[in-house]
Amino acid sequence: MTLTLHIDPRNAGWSFCGLDVVELSPGESYQTGTGDAEVLVLPLAGGPALVKADGDTLELSGRSSVFDRVTDFGYVPRDAVLTLTAPSGGRYALPNARCERRLPVRYGPAQSVPVELRGAGSASRQVTNFCAPDAFETVKLSAVEVLTPGGNWSSYPPHKHDTEDQGEAVLEEIYYFEVAGEYGFGYQRVYGHPGKDIDVLREVRTGDVVLVPHGYHGPSMAAPGYDLYYLNVLAGPAEQRTMAFSDDPAHAWIRKQWVDQPIDARLPMTTRGGRAGR
Repeated sequence: MTLTLHIDPRNAGWSFCGLDVVELSPGESYQTGTGDAEVLVLPLAGGPALVKADGDTLELSGRSSVFDRVTDFGYVPRDAVLTLTAPSGGRYALPNARCERRLPVRYGPAQSVPVELRGAGSASRQVTNFCAPDAFETVKLSAVEVLTPGGNWSSYPPHKHDTEDQGEAVLEEIYYFEVAGEYGFGYQRVYGHPGKDIDVLREVRTGDVVLVPHGYHGPSMAAPGYDLYYLNVLAGPAEQRTMAFSDDPAHAWIRKQWVDQPIDARLPMTTRGGRAGR
């Protein structure tokens, strides 16, 4: 068993949002206490898998890779012991968020996951809303997957999840990336409020993470020839879950260009399609 990524509120320097990535060899198990955080178990590459908690067992079918298809997933509440077993091995993401109350262990079937196509032209992308606020119930945690064909831009126009004047976070956000191809790469930009010292443009490869405590983020750029995947994990202090955002006003006009442009014909990228949206 290898814990390849561990982000919690303490080492991230914020209050709610976390993410672990676990790699298991065939037959291995991973056990952890969820503590004060609710947790999702999301197969990235591998399956089937068993998730045990609170006396319940969830059987996950999984997928061969994030570019293969929409996957099923599991939910485990806070104050539980979670055991993940992978008979054939695999890599699993465990998005999590601190919360105050418990919900029951639940299974999220792949066929119930809403999938939409956003943008148009070179800003086309697929959004898999498996744990968006209106798709799956949690206390604080939201999570979606975004697939971007090579050469396209996602998280565009740039947007933010904090207040206009003070830069106070409405949502903390994690970007976890995977890129198709052995040498695949992409880029991610994060930049801040006036007076906030954030202006970052970084190359990203499979396994890389970008944390967004506040400020504008985007675009997420897929290099030509290399499809880009990212998992967004979001959580914040609001009682009502939200993924509300506001565009950078300098670039918001770009949405108007999409009205007469077709969505990239390479979408949807996975074996399960979805509804088109803007």
